Amino acid sequence: MTAAMEFLPVLFMVAGIVLVAGVTLFVSSLLRPSNPYPAKNMPYECGMDPAGDAAGGRFRVQFFILAILLVVFDVETMFLFPWAVVLKDIGLVGYVEMFVFMLLLVVGFAYAWLKGALEWEA
Repeated sequence: MTAAMEFLPVLFMVAGIVLVAGVTLFVSSLLRPSNPYPAKNMPYECGMDPAGDAAGGRFRVQFFILAILLVVFDVETMFLFPWAVVLKDIGLVGYVEMFVFMLLLVVGFAYAWLKGALEWEA
């Protein structure tokens, strides 16, 4: 069996997922009601008329910075789970490497904190 044939089930799975997603989007576009009006297209702000910068669709950069920081730290902490599963197999070298990785996470968090990325301005 060639190496390319070993990935054939993966290709079928990806094709099936893309097909199901495409069919779902197409069918939902046919079945949904489409009646946009100005009040419906306005940004929603807790049932009140939008005011301030959010009325024009502009948000403070602080929201995006915090969201990026959360995604980065979430993705990096996902690397802890496979490490915990194979902890007995990787030995002392893997153990030390993970602590270096976690030290880098702490340094990045401290840097973001000291730069004020986690501070909210009134």
